[in-house]
Amino acid sequence: MQIPFINLQAQYQAYQAQINQVIHTVLDSGQYIMGPQIDELEKNLAQYIGSEYAITCSNGSDAQLLALMAIGVKAGDEVITTPFTFVSTASMIALLGAMPVFVDIKADTFHIDPDKMLEKITAKTKAIIPVSIFGQVADMDEINAIAEQGRQKYGHKIYVIEDAAQSFGAEYKDKKSGHLSDMAYTSFFPSKPLGCYGDGGALFTDDPGLADKLKKLRLHGQSQRYQHQFIGINGRLDTMQAAILNVKLNHFPQECCVRAALGDRYTRLLNSSKTITCQGLKSDRTSVYAQYSVLSPKRSQIIERLTAQGIPTAIHYPKPLHLQACFADLNHQTGDFPVAEKVSSQIFSLPMSAFLTETDQDFIIEALLNMPLLD
Repeated sequence: MQIPFINLQAQYQAYQAQINQVIHTVLDSGQYIMGPQIDELEKNLAQYIGSEYAITCSNGSDAQLLALMAIGVKAGDEVITTPFTFVSTASMIALLGAMPVFVDIKADTFHIDPDKMLEKITAKTKAIIPVSIFGQVADMDEINAIAEQGRQKYGHKIYVIEDAAQSFGAEYKDKKSGHLSDMAYTSFFPSKPLGCYGDGGALFTDDPGLADKLKKLRLHGQSQRYQHQFIGINGRLDTMQAAILNVKLNHFPQECCVRAALGDRYTRLLNSSKTITCQGLKSDRTSVYAQYSVLSPKRSQIIERLTAQGIPTAIHYPKPLHLQACFADLNHQTGDFPVAEKVSSQIFSLPMSAFLTETDQDFIIEALLNMPLLD
């Protein structure tokens, strides 16, 4: 038996006729860059999460870069974030010459810990980037409150920018991820809960000034053709990807329900395991389970035995950011963020998609629960 880690083929087959139709519509139009499907997608995305503005762009990393550029992050600034995330969350900060300031995570949800955040805010703090990891929203109310405390203390606004690259579609206190702070961004990488067939991303805000600047920054800072107000980037989403995302977005609410049910089922049935700990899910929020990730001190042995049974796994993320070579200039050492280090040493992810069958899930769960005692 060979189970797909993310069953993108089954998803395409389910929506094949609709996807093929919109692809041919774009091909027939010849409008491959900034075609009408871009505006349509932006309206649909904003309506879905309840934000005033959605601005599409080339990928999730560029979305973060654009967000930081829009608020004027520069050399000498500090941006607070988590060491347990994909590298771009911190590397986009460093790319602008600013300093990533890491705060350790919580052991149960793997989110940045607000209780450890306030002490890291200084006069140089420009923004806070909480990551809504693995599909569940971070503690946004507490983080927004801490940003306000920082503003009151230092006399300047501290922006909160949610990294919703894994949580688009999730809810927090009856509001959608992406509409919980000054700005947010997401990714449409193919394996994301809402993914295109290449790279893509989007930003969300209710601030008309930020929205206008973001739209210009993604087009080389252009205010009108060949008139450039800002230094920007070539950060456009291409029309073909927008067309595909419009189709997928129609089916996305149902996929979120299926993902939630599968994730809850994993947790309910794996809770009896003595070697596996599941990510905690707080009662005031939902998860879209971009990954279904668990912890085990026996990770290597478990992965080896699952692989032998045709069950794929992945490790998100094996080394926390403060120990990565690209951040050596920050002079962090092992032990600086012990919770993130422990989670990185034990984390691994199981197959998850809206097209994971219960039969396949049962096989995975049985393989884990019936695994011989590990040394």
